[in-house]
Amino acid sequence: MDITLIGGHGKVALLAEPLLAQAGHTVRAVIRNPDHAPEVEAAGATAVLTDIETLDAAGWDALLAGSDAVIWSAGAGGGSPERTRAVDQDGAIASMDAALRQGVRRYVMVSYFGAGPDHGIDPAEGFYHYSEAKAAADAHLRGTVLDWTVLGPSGLTLEEPTGTIDTTAAESRQVSRGNVAAVIAEVVGRADTIGRTIEFNDGDQPIADAVG
Repeated sequence: MDITLIGGHGKVALLAEPLLAQAGHTVRAVIRNPDHAPEVEAAGATAVLTDIETLDAAGWDALLAGSDAVIWSAGAGGGSPERTRAVDQDGAIASMDAALRQGVRRYVMVSYFGAGPDHGIDPAEGFYHYSEAKAAADAHLRGTVLDWTVLGPSGLTLEEPTGTIDTTAAESRQVSRGNVAAVIAEVVGRADTIGRTIEFNDGDQPIADAVG
């Protein structure tokens, strides 16, 4: 597939790109900083330089034209509530709407374990605005006719990937970024993950079996 990966220089994205390339996919990694292009290219992706915060509908259409799939792995990374909403909610929703217009059916959203309107985050906490934005974006995606999958990894670590996860736990624990990358690469081409939200921790079940 021709995949447009939004948030192409994130820690998870940089681990996912070589796995996607090894699986035979062509990956266009969307980045904002031109200094990040060499690292993205070394990971097996083609760097596409654009600032998603500035794109209008036509810009989004041009970005996604010709793609077979979109993977959203972008995030504002904290900062102001306004920027969090602009990227994690409005930008994500704009990408979904553009995917629909461009006929890009497959859409994989990297969210987080426990995301949703009942996230329970105190409005006084800095994570609250991100949680609200993700809840809105995830809900919008689920309401589309896209072939969507929402991934809900738990607390991210830099541990070496094990290739094994747990999708049965009722609470968030931890998962390595490498395992998250492997889950992305596994689900994007699998029809049996369409229309599903998959929350997961590190665990003992091989990823290919756990997401089935």
